Amino acid sequence: TVIADVNDTGRLVMTWRGDKIVDISRAFLNTNGASQRKDVYITQPDEEGFFVRPEIKDIRAMWLEAMGDLNNASQQGLVERFDSTVGAGTVLMPFGGRYQKTPADGMAAKFPVRRGQTDSASFMAHGFDPDLAEWSPFHGAVYAVLLSVTRLVAMGADWRRAYLTLQEYFEKLIDRTSWGKPAAALLGAFHMQAALGLGAIGGKDSMSGTFNDLHVPPTLVSFAVAPGKASEAVSQELKREGNTLMLFGMPKDETGMPNLDVFKLHADFLYQEVKKGNIAAMKAVGHGGVAVTAAEMAFGNKLGVDFTTGTLPLPKYFGNFYGAIIVETAPELAEEYAKQPHTRILGTIGGEVMKVADTEISLKDLLRAYEKTLDPIFPRRAEDLTGTIPVIAETEPKFRFAVKTAITRPKVFIPTMPGTNCEVDSARAFERAGADTDIFIMRNRDAAELKESVEEMARRISRSQIVMFPGGFSAGDEPDGSGKFIAAVFRNAKLMEAMEELLHIRDGLVLGICNGFQALIKLGLVPYGEFKPLTEEAPTLTFNTIGRHLSHYVTTKVVSTKSPWLSLCRPGDLHSIPISHGEGRFIASDEQIRALIANGQVATLYTDHEGHPTYDSRYNLNGSNWSIEGITSPDGRVLGKMGHTERNGANIAKNIYGNKFQPLLEAGVKYFKG
Repeated sequence: TVIADVNDTGRLVMTWRGDKIVDISRAFLNTNGASQRKDVYITQPDEEGFFVRPEIKDIRAMWLEAMGDLNNASQQGLVERFDSTVGAGTVLMPFGGRYQKTPADGMAAKFPVRRGQTDSASFMAHGFDPDLAEWSPFHGAVYAVLLSVTRLVAMGADWRRAYLTLQEYFEKLIDRTSWGKPAAALLGAFHMQAALGLGAIGGKDSMSGTFNDLHVPPTLVSFAVAPGKASEAVSQELKREGNTLMLFGMPKDETGMPNLDVFKLHADFLYQEVKKGNIAAMKAVGHGGVAVTAAEMAFGNKLGVDFTTGTLPLPKYFGNFYGAIIVETAPELAEEYAKQPHTRILGTIGGEVMKVADTEISLKDLLRAYEKTLDPIFPRRAEDLTGTIPVIAETEPKFRFAVKTAITRPKVFIPTMPGTNCEVDSARAFERAGADTDIFIMRNRDAAELKESVEEMARRISRSQIVMFPGGFSAGDEPDGSGKFIAAVFRNAKLMEAMEELLHIRDGLVLGICNGFQALIKLGLVPYGEFKPLTEEAPTLTFNTIGRHLSHYVTTKVVSTKSPWLSLCRPGDLHSIPISHGEGRFIASDEQIRALIANGQVATLYTDHEGHPTYDSRYNLNGSNWSIEGITSPDGRVLGKMGHTERNGANIAKNIYGNKFQPLLEAGVKYFKG
């Protein structure tokens, strides 16, 4: 469809049903409707400023202090308040490694597709240093752009395909000097766009950051975005003991400006090495220099670095190095890499300490300094619960699950309620497993629509073999209780009749994940296998002990396969599964839990990396009783669990370790094939 013709008249003309309704000159549009002109005065930055190398008196003290600096400190307690796995397209989680402690350099996510798989992904990173911008808004903008683009390189993207968008934030502009600050910043950003050949496709207008006599630093944040391949994405955590750590440096001239010819050479070289599969890890050097950046890389897998003495002058470990990249590669490639200009070998990966000169600092001490700054404000963990979790015997069923009629492609009905956000993820995963799906969006704008929706859902359930209650935040999770809205709808007589017929006459299956699990437990379908009123004594799900939403990968263990959903698993299997919920804590009395275990209804547990259930909040994040993650109905046909099994796929969460494929959906489909 043609919506416009581009010409050289210099005018924007719009018509409506043959009548000309807009006829404006391009010059007028460029002024936003008014002629704007300001005189500005750009001050020269102090000569003794940002690029002066720090004096090193005590390496240990300086390193620990740098890790706790607000510009460097861990933001994990803040970041994990937001869902980072919805859409089942996250290529790099915000924090990676076996211990999920190394921050990613930006976002990498697959482009959303309704069906099938794609390798196409979007990479996005930002750059900004408030101290640098305060010293010189021009240099602040230059290095904001450079850092954002460097982070794209470190994630494995082709920087030459990048575009920029800029966020500006300045004090109230009242005179020539104050106007000079955004002018200098915009000149710096424009200089970098021209020098790198990268265009800005959007931005946010300047805002006033003034309150009485308080001002924000001159702020221009650069966001760099580039398309790429999920299969080429590189994560930032150190990978292997014995590998070599390299520094691709960033020389500056006497005015503090970066040598972009060197940057381009490095960036192009590294992208080619990414495509060859030669790069194990990369990270752009950030605020705090090589020392802080290398420590962040080390945290994810608890792999330290023995820095080669004399390779880098001590002040350079903590000096500004924006545009530089730390690279992990195999020893046999390191010597070849070192032939690149301004490149050197930093050291060897191994152990759980960082060694520089004669100083050794444990990763444990560095991590403590890194996390303590923001923990009082955005806590990462709740206090550990007390008590010992009894050993739960792993059980397998003594019978085979069977259906009366084999079906080649079972149909999965997925009801979508206000606030549901996982219906497409669930459908895509079921289709990949070999099922057909039927997503139905419930309409409830008035009583007539609600009645019609209920009747339609009952009809669709009667034509399906599986009902999947997906995750989300039904009705905004208000009032006080996720899944309440879904449960209230499904207590309609027609829907209860359709569900009873599905489960007890047609041998159908029901699965509820996250919000869906909350609905199942409020309906009574788990653990009872039938619709029952929810009493005060019944098992339930409640608020996480930390009192907030959690988005994180957890290790879960299969302890019972007394369910068609778990027929392709074996007791003892461990899986890395994403959670994303605010009310996921399973609560039941010890007596009830023992009864569920005796009947094989406790399906999965939260465990540590070795498979031990625990009340340690690093692993049992929501504080569930007996570390329970999923339970079934007595006959196993209904399964409810908190972890998002459906959020998986090729190159998903590449920086998360463990088996991320849990074949629940595949087992459900296989069940109907006889």
